[in-house]
Amino acid sequence: MNTRGWKVIWSSFLATCILLIFSGCAGDTRHRLVVSLPDQKMLLLTDGNPVATYRVSTSKFGTGDGEGSYATPLGHLCVRKKIGDGAPIGEVFKSRKPTGEVLPPDAQGRDPIVTRILWLDGLEVHNRNAFQRCIYIHGTPQESLLGKPVSYGCIRMSSSDVVKLYEIVGNGAQVEITTEHLISATPKETGLQKSLP
Repeated sequence: MNTRGWKVIWSSFLATCILLIFSGCAGDTRHRLVVSLPDQKMLLLTDGNPVATYRVSTSKFGTGDGEGSYATPLGHLCVRKKIGDGAPIGEVFKSRKPTGEVLPPDAQGRDPIVTRILWLDGLEVHNRNAFQRCIYIHGTPQESLLGKPVSYGCIRMSSSDVVKLYEIVGNGAQVEITTEHLISATPKETGLQKSLP
């Protein structure tokens, strides 16, 4: 590679680092999450290697970042805050505060945020409202609906899966939300050559 090519790569790297620092998203550089809207799955990578996939639910209102849209933002984001250390599985959160109520999976008639919250921050112009819109990765009691786009903008997971993810992923972990299938969204980064589970 010529000198100009290295300068472009180095400039891009520095710009990304500066953006991460000023966005409050510096921290976990080992883990990355890729959320595929068509697959309704999330891939967890550690040091670039795929280690787990989870069924998720994204928005039933499609994609976007407009205030009041209830859409799931696309692109590159990061985990800005984690909420729920030590809360019991199924603990209901309101305005990010535990209420003391605990719901079992598939509790009827309710759709609150439960168990854990990973609060996302957008790193691009087209998803910069994610943090103020309170776009989270969080547990849901409606586990039977996972795998379908039924949320109000957030990325829902089962309570058991979000507990595992919460313990692995730290603040600053990169999140990519894409309209690509997982197989085509990640092979360059992971060397993945076969379909994911």
